[in-house]
Amino acid sequence: MLHINREKLKSSHQLIWFVIDFLMLGLLILNLSFIVWDSMYGFIAVQRLLEAHLPALQAAYHPIHERFIFYDLLFVAVFLTEFFVRWGYAIRAKVYDRWYFYPFIHWYDLIGCIPVGSLRFLRILRVISIVYRLHQYQIIDITNTRLYRFLNFYYEAFMEELSDRIVLKVLTGIQDEVRRGSPLFDRIRHEILSPRRDMLADWISERVAQAAREGYVPHRGALRRYLESRVDQAMKQNSELARLNYLPVVGPSIQEALENAVGDIVAQVIHQVLEDLASNANHGFIEDIVHVFLPERDGRPEGEAQNQALIELILEIIDAIKGQVRVKHWRAELP
Repeated sequence: MLHINREKLKSSHQLIWFVIDFLMLGLLILNLSFIVWDSMYGFIAVQRLLEAHLPALQAAYHPIHERFIFYDLLFVAVFLTEFFVRWGYAIRAKVYDRWYFYPFIHWYDLIGCIPVGSLRFLRILRVISIVYRLHQYQIIDITNTRLYRFLNFYYEAFMEELSDRIVLKVLTGIQDEVRRGSPLFDRIRHEILSPRRDMLADWISERVAQAAREGYVPHRGALRRYLESRVDQAMKQNSELARLNYLPVVGPSIQEALENAVGDIVAQVIHQVLEDLASNANHGFIEDIVHVFLPERDGRPEGEAQNQALIELILEIIDAIKGQVRVKHWRAELP
């Protein structure tokens, strides 16, 4: 159901124009209904059907049908009057940069007033423009109507289907370019990524440090206990260390000392590595990795296996994107 926001209507500085909009909307709907009915009445079969079942209605309307142009021109006169009044207001209020812009911007208002068959139905555009304007000013809310939800659902479904086909076509074309050895990805690598290696290294370094700080630092105690328990279990299962138990007096002590020492060393090494990753000390390590993946261009040809691996990686990524594009989200909204 379409509701009118009376508070917005009363508080608006354009109250008179909104009232005119509602009046024109009513006249347009009445005029379009009149046009549709007269078009139907123009068929001989409809006239004979009315003459057989509703002779009074047929007799009353037939003179109107013969003078349809005259009655339609009465509506046109009202529409043109309102058009020129709004044009004058636009000139006075300097709504547009030039005084003659208004009829070009509102061309559908003028063309719809031409009393020629198919052009009359362009008046529906004026209905749409009025409804849209009222919605923009929050005088009415068309999003709550069943008609809007129905049309919007199928519009979104159509646009999703159309855009998906376009995207799939583009991605398939990119895959063909990659398979043919297009220089595009060499350009991306050497002209876009390589000059930004330092920026990429800084960004990756910061992200790794943040991940280490948030993932490791709050749980370092639990991780240390876990590592020590795993090392202790692994050493107890080692047959070489198990022989130390056969040494008289000092064997068990030596085995326990070794277990504690190795567990502490492993935990300390892991702790130090993660501490370094969580600090700015990881920058040099990350920078070396980035330089390995994005080496400076020295004119030497790259390995065929490396290029093929890169091509396969790119193709698999595009296939994954195409698989996601094929998902029809609008179907999930079907009742």
